[in-house]
Amino acid sequence: MNYLPHITVETGATPTASVIWLHGLGASGHDFEPVVPHLGLGDLAVRFIFPHAPEIPVTINGGYVMPAWYDILAMDFERKIDEAQIQASSDAIGALIERERERGVPAERIVLAGFSQGGAVAYHTGLSYPHPLAGILALSTYFATWKSITPSPANAQVPVYVFHGDRDEVVPEAMGVEARRRLKDMGLNPHYQSYPMAHEVCMEEIHHIGQVLRKLLA
Repeated sequence: MNYLPHITVETGATPTASVIWLHGLGASGHDFEPVVPHLGLGDLAVRFIFPHAPEIPVTINGGYVMPAWYDILAMDFERKIDEAQIQASSDAIGALIERERERGVPAERIVLAGFSQGGAVAYHTGLSYPHPLAGILALSTYFATWKSITPSPANAQVPVYVFHGDRDEVVPEAMGVEARRRLKDMGLNPHYQSYPMAHEVCMEEIHHIGQVLRKLLA
């Protein structure tokens, strides 16, 4: 099978857990690769997978071709997007999850993480995946497909951690708060944390992510 191109970082010789971490619009899998040593995972043997999004034209950027998980057609609060493309990206991430299971990592020890556009795909993939996952980490993102998603009973109570900057002008914090509301409407109990930052990550957030991963994968 042809998998998405990706970077792999392992924190131990025989990984017993996996984190699939999706970058934002116009970036690459290299974006979050440097974060791993700062997570403080101790002796946890985790395989981090940082996939690269395909290069496609992006409408809001004048049709310029760039790495993107899906096309964004309008920058309004609802974020009009190409839902067929987000589903295709979700399917590609689902294939990476299946490969981890084939490698011996149970779904219950696989975390999906995503920043911005990647977070929207993490929401869609994680909440619709047919086997229970360890958790979803949503960084500076929004729930793009809350109207159309078919939730999986297997992940009806999946742990979700929402992290957002209170100075974010690209994906305003109100969109993160709205995602939390929609998740609660679905019966989930998301943890929400904001930071004094823009559309980025900060060291305090990275430390918190490390704490969450230790909790979910201990």
